[in-house]
Amino acid sequence: MNNYLEKVLTDVKNKNSHEIEYIQAVDEVLSTLEPVINKHPEYEKIALLERMVEPERIISFRVPYINDEGQTIVHRGYRVQYSSLIGPYKGGLRFHPSVNQSIMKFLGFEQIFKNALTGLPIGGGKGGSDFDPKGKSDGEIMRFCQSFMTELQRHIGQDVDVPAGDIGVGEREIGYLFGQFKRIRDAYEGGVLTGKGLSYGGSLARKEATGFGLIYFMREMLIANGNQSLKGKTVTISGAGNVAIYACQKAQEYGANVVAMSDSKGCIYDPNGIDLDLIKQIKEVERGRIFEYKNKHPEAQYFECTGEDSPIWNIKTDIALPCATQNEVNLNSAKKLVENGVIAVGEGANMPCTKEATEYFLEHNVLVAPAKAANAGGVATSAIEMSQNSMRYYFTFEEVDKKLNDIMVNIFKSCQDAAEHYNLGNNYVAGANIAAFRKLAKAMKAQGIV
Repeated sequence: MNNYLEKVLTDVKNKNSHEIEYIQAVDEVLSTLEPVINKHPEYEKIALLERMVEPERIISFRVPYINDEGQTIVHRGYRVQYSSLIGPYKGGLRFHPSVNQSIMKFLGFEQIFKNALTGLPIGGGKGGSDFDPKGKSDGEIMRFCQSFMTELQRHIGQDVDVPAGDIGVGEREIGYLFGQFKRIRDAYEGGVLTGKGLSYGGSLARKEATGFGLIYFMREMLIANGNQSLKGKTVTISGAGNVAIYACQKAQEYGANVVAMSDSKGCIYDPNGIDLDLIKQIKEVERGRIFEYKNKHPEAQYFECTGEDSPIWNIKTDIALPCATQNEVNLNSAKKLVENGVIAVGEGANMPCTKEATEYFLEHNVLVAPAKAANAGGVATSAIEMSQNSMRYYFTFEEVDKKLNDIMVNIFKSCQDAAEHYNLGNNYVAGANIAAFRKLAKAMKAQGIV
């Protein structure tokens, strides 16, 4: 590794030794930037990398709420305002027991690159809490969201920082958060949160956007590598939330045979093809578990998660789409997928493949669609929602979907052009990092030492 890159990475590790996910995210990016840094030795003089890896601001706060038994529970909330180089901070809120400062910083760091790739004027940020909405009543979730927003509202605004949803934060939670923000501010700032309900400023196609965008990126990647298509390909998708569900829907529309989906407890395998309407009923309406799929399709198989390796990656497939959470595909899973003949991996979740897994895929000529490019459709459509709020106007579903498709085509082209410019072949992982970095570096140099 270039001496400057190595020095910055070592400094990050020394300063943040306990923040494993954050170090992993920085390492994954820096390890691909050597061709650019070698061409721009002036970056070291202005400490460009040191400024880029350090968040502009980290906010941590307590979040007390009263549960249904009348007991006061206290959680911790975060907002990492990572970079406002190209626009207001933009990134989701995650409510999950795993949330800590390392997770927030890794997600915020990924977000600045992802948002830069969209070509839209949005910076990067992330936030959330270690609160778990699962098993909580609507009243408990409402009271928690109101308490969370009572503090968060001090730090956000439609021209400052625009949160959205993420794991554990869907349309219900966004509604409670927005209601509290409006109540405290005594003003309707529609663009302060995205992922809103359609009745009060949300955008059509926002729910579908990340999953649809993933498939649009995969489509372009397959075309660019042997003029392949999704039609007739076997696909496995981890997760059963918005990203997984709508990636499944769009893949099926393109003629793929999606045979497996999962949740945190296990995976369902249906060689006849996943019944997506049933998955939507179980997960979106009933908020149930995926093993219930067998009640209607007894011919399907259910595999329970018993260790670190998800059983879904043992299923033979052409295309694997990890859409659940970070580091869900480790080296063992990668080896199993390659052994079973996988030709492409599309990252629907944020950093779902470990660095070792990604390197193994690339070494074995597996196409990898990296998260910061392939799952950027969600935040891109959030930015479209912000535009609609500013205009006091609604686009149709078809208009938003076309804009999303065009954005994903351009993102792929940016990754492809960057990889080709630096003679990296079809390494779109490096291509995505380089394309985003070059835009951020240009903006940072133009704005001086800020």
